[in-house]
Amino acid sequence: MSTTDVRRGEPITTVLTWEVRPGREQEFEEWTHGITRCARRFPGNEGVSWLRPEEGHRFHAVLRWSDQHRLAAWLESDERAEWHARIAGVAKEIGSERQSTSGMETWFSLPGTTVQAPPRWKMVLTTFLGAYPFTLLIQWLVTPRTGAWPLPLRAAVFPLVLLPTLTYLVMPRLSRLLRRWLYPPPDR
Repeated sequence: MSTTDVRRGEPITTVLTWEVRPGREQEFEEWTHGITRCARRFPGNEGVSWLRPEEGHRFHAVLRWSDQHRLAAWLESDERAEWHARIAGVAKEIGSERQSTSGMETWFSLPGTTVQAPPRWKMVLTTFLGAYPFTLLIQWLVTPRTGAWPLPLRAAVFPLVLLPTLTYLVMPRLSRLLRRWLYPPPDR
């Protein structure tokens, strides 16, 4: 297990890699539904995604948590241990990687996986869908009130308002909403 850039109190993403015994994939897939429901009910969980293998028998779980401490609580919980006991002999966890995230990392290849980033045209379209309404709102509400300010200060208002809004609120939700379109299953 490697820990990369994990800072206290920041959202974190963990990628868990599972090696599934040949012929036991269906049983493993059923198990993923149960442990996913369990993890989603756990305090601090912000989502679970399973990445199916393109070839072979390695599955990847991408878990997002509100902070390192809540992730650690899940990893050490009795509930998780019980779910792991159910899958003994079917699959084993072979690795994990953690990375502190702000929401924009979903545009890049996920650590420890072979999953490719979405095509750039999809990233551009998704970013436009997220940015346009807030750009319009900023132009309507903020720009008229800053007309007398010096140009460098006026120019700073837009990214100071838009970037945190996109990073922490809009893009994580939009990427979750459009996940199947951004990252279609390999059988498509």
